[in-house]
Amino acid sequence: MEKKIMIFEKFKQIKAIVLDVDGVLTDGKILVNEAGEQLRSFHVKDGYAMQLAVKRGFLLLVITGGKSQGVLHRLTGLGIQEVHIGVANKVALLDQLLQKYQLSYQDTLFVGDDCPDKQCMELAEIAVAPADAVAEIKAIADYISPINGGQGVVRDIIEKVLRIQGQWFDDTHIKSI
Repeated sequence: MEKKIMIFEKFKQIKAIVLDVDGVLTDGKILVNEAGEQLRSFHVKDGYAMQLAVKRGFLLLVITGGKSQGVLHRLTGLGIQEVHIGVANKVALLDQLLQKYQLSYQDTLFVGDDCPDKQCMELAEIAVAPADAVAEIKAIADYISPINGGQGVVRDIIEKVLRIQGQWFDDTHIKSI
């Protein structure tokens, strides 16, 4: 419990949240239709939290090896400006993005679920894994959400960060919707 409290204390300094897609924003299942198009499903509560974080001035970065245009369409529709698909070297891209926004790894929280996320997670100030992440990722995670990928894990993390920073829901926000 004490470790969890210490991690939540670190949430106060987070300026950028970096997300993988498959296994984090989705449940990792890929449906293929007759035309060969790959389909994924997203949780609406994750979408709400992401668009709210953007409105609150947080930098959300999405970096995935997948190449789905549907993913790009969904996430840019939520106001996320940095959605990068088809990425082979996540660390190199993340280095460039942090430099672009004049941030460091100490400002970042990375949510990943599988081996391609491991190196970025090791560099980030806070590494987060969904409940159903692979063992190698859970072993390096600072926080393991009780929620599975694609089931609201991103909402869980964003809500915690925004609450700890005093930017989640308040009466002012309710009136502005």
